[in-house]
Amino acid sequence: MDQKRNRRLGNKYLILLMFALALFSACKEDKKEVLEEEVVEVEKPKDIYEFGFNLNEYVVKRDTVKSGESFGQILEQNKIGYPKIFHIAEKTKETYNIARFFQAGKPYTILCSKDSLELPESFIYQPTKEEYVVINFKDSIHAFKGKKPIKYVEKTVTGVIDNSISVTLDEKGVSAVLTNLLADNIYAWTIDFRRLQKGDRFKVIYTDKYIDDSIYTGVHDVKAAYFEHNTEPFYAFQFETDSVKGVIDYFNEEAKNLRRAFLKAPVKFSRISSRYNLRRRIAVYGYKIRAHRGTDFAAPIGTEIMATANGTVTKSERRGGNGNYVKIRHNATYETQYLHMKRRKVKVGEFVKQGDVIGWVGMTGNTGGPHVCYRFWVNGRQVDPFKQKLPEAKPISDSLKAKYLDFIKPIKIQLDAIPFDEVEKTIPEDTITNNTNLITHNY
Repeated sequence: MDQKRNRRLGNKYLILLMFALALFSACKEDKKEVLEEEVVEVEKPKDIYEFGFNLNEYVVKRDTVKSGESFGQILEQNKIGYPKIFHIAEKTKETYNIARFFQAGKPYTILCSKDSLELPESFIYQPTKEEYVVINFKDSIHAFKGKKPIKYVEKTVTGVIDNSISVTLDEKGVSAVLTNLLADNIYAWTIDFRRLQKGDRFKVIYTDKYIDDSIYTGVHDVKAAYFEHNTEPFYAFQFETDSVKGVIDYFNEEAKNLRRAFLKAPVKFSRISSRYNLRRRIAVYGYKIRAHRGTDFAAPIGTEIMATANGTVTKSERRGGNGNYVKIRHNATYETQYLHMKRRKVKVGEFVKQGDVIGWVGMTGNTGGPHVCYRFWVNGRQVDPFKQKLPEAKPISDSLKAKYLDFIKPIKIQLDAIPFDEVEKTIPEDTITNNTNLITHNY
């Protein structure tokens, strides 16, 4: 009996021991799995490149230039002493004179060392959304200019006029810039957009512009357009007539230029505050006759002033009552002059195209308010531009006409195929152009 009893107890102990071993083994496996799960490889942060730098390698500080703030003050606030600041400014001014062109409201980025000191190694200034200037001063001091990648996305839009074209495009969520391009640049001399009829309709192929793939900067240009006004069709196709000077015009389906040689005004969204008047009397001068040989266009300070026609800058200076002014010779017959600028953008000898910005509205010289005095010469004599029969723009040359007609064939087919009242449509990604050239250049 004792032997049987001992055997039974032994079996029980053996079973308990085996159970304990199995339990221990299971716990060990579980612990191993937990340990294996805990050893997770940390994923390396994805590299982020901007301005040609991998931003993950730096402590990045971003801000905008405040009113009255200088380049030197910003660097001093970021642990750089004035002797070095002076050295940086002197060493880089030939590449980009940042002290001269530093402006309030412009963004800048400082790349600092990724350690406890966080010492600045590079300063990046952005004078425009596209352009930037890099000033390096980690090891050696040097500067270079760069441009952010630009993408143009081709789109189409159609509409039927019920009120105005601006209202129609606004309802479709399209930038007002497109209205200005159509009314002021393309159809300015063929359609009066103030007298559009209900039921007039249009379709446009245009490009939107993006910086760094994501920053929308608005409508870039118009590739082609069709406008039906009072049941009469008006085609417009963009075409480059001078690749050396970059002259681009709009022509109809028969290769006729749509514009005149001169714009109606050198500024947009302005009013005429004083006309050409040889017998004008001014209170400031005791109501004596003071001939006014220009046309004043009132506009806020800083408004862009445009060249009204293609030409070469013959004067760009500040003098007496004219203040800052620019004079342009367009051909042997015509010259124009633009007075009282806040600042000039062009230099003597520079070729400018119609619509190019040549300066900004100001109050320099003799002026009682912000405006541009626009003066117009015909054969060396100042005249009233509104009383002149202004010439049409230069027609397309015979050598280019055949090329133009071949060029617009596929574009016209594309334009005609767009149904009216189509919701704004983005062209497929494979048509996106990733360079800074106009996608509708003359090829």
